[in-house]
Amino acid sequence: MSGEFCPGHTVHARRGAISHQFRYHVDYVMIDPDAPGPWPRIFSRRGRNLATVHDKDYGGAPGRGAGAEWVRKQLSRHGAPEITKLRLLTQPKILGAGFNPVNFWLAYDAQDDLRAVIAEVNNTFGDRHSYLCATPNFDPISAETELHAAKIFYVSPFQTIAGEYRFRFDIGAEQIRIRIDHRNGEEGVVATLATQRRKLTSAALLGMALRRPLTPIRTLGLIYWQALRLKLKGARYLSRPTPPSEEISQ
Repeated sequence: MSGEFCPGHTVHARRGAISHQFRYHVDYVMIDPDAPGPWPRIFSRRGRNLATVHDKDYGGAPGRGAGAEWVRKQLSRHGAPEITKLRLLTQPKILGAGFNPVNFWLAYDAQDDLRAVIAEVNNTFGDRHSYLCATPNFDPISAETELHAAKIFYVSPFQTIAGEYRFRFDIGAEQIRIRIDHRNGEEGVVATLATQRRKLTSAALLGMALRRPLTPIRTLGLIYWQALRLKLKGARYLSRPTPPSEEISQ
């Protein structure tokens, strides 16, 4: 199957002196970036359509990415074993517009074991940084595996660039569960994503667009709304620093 439709929800819960939590429905797709298709009629990997996923938006600088080619180069550079299958979990653009806070590249070996995940993080200032999630020896990743990475990228203006992320990936045959736990002393945020896995069809994509017709601006609008709520609760705004020079860290 070239692609899957992954409807679900995300939850963010802030810990520390100022507590805050929200839950939203989200619609992801998971695609084989190397597959020529076939794709649903209203979905495209190139050109315009109702729903699109273009390589230029992934792997490398935003708008100038190289997609799966970039991912394979990074995995090889960091010593990963031979990767025979890649999957990209992302929110598609609708009518050419959209914003993805985080995309996930899933890297599998010939035995279909998950060996690495690249979490591609975008902020609202146009910056991007990717975290390579893998064990030191690139052992198979199970639902019980906890992977750590130092936080070095500015995402929320209400969280300092300190502490670490703890990642968990439960990629089942019918469901996906991802947990990202940012810990910085008593402060931090827990973000979870839970989706189902269904066949990618025109009907599924059209239903998504009809349920949430403002999808292209919805994600950014929700981010700014939650930022306003945090500010009203007394959270301190931290100015954006210079982004890290490296594209990826582990």
